[in-house]
Amino acid sequence: MQCVLSDYIKDRCSYSMQVLQSTYKIEEDVENEALLSVVADKYCRSILEAIMDMPKSVIEIASEKKIPLSTVYRRIQTLHDNKLVQTSGTITDEGKRLFLYKSKIKGIKSKFESGKMEVELILN
Repeated sequence: MQCVLSDYIKDRCSYSMQVLQSTYKIEEDVENEALLSVVADKYCRSILEAIMDMPKSVIEIASEKKIPLSTVYRRIQTLHDNKLVQTSGTITDEGKRLFLYKSKIKGIKSKFESGKMEVELILN
């Protein structure tokens, strides 16, 4: 009896600890293909991972992920064009503009069934 009760408590605890995730379903086939193309790129995935929890500058991303600066700039532009990053900016003490980037998504779910492609964004 104790084993059964303990399993029940474990199940209830894991159920109550689940977090509801906000998602956004992409309806347009053109957008689906563009998003899948972006996340197929290893640099875009690496950058999204780096900026998932905390906004970072291009220099921080390049240093952390060992990606050339020019590549980070190009991929950030691609991610921005596809509305996958949020941009914020500040002015440094030296008067330079500093942009920080944060991922708008935590993940992507895709499904191909009966000739129809579905893409769902898990929002950050």
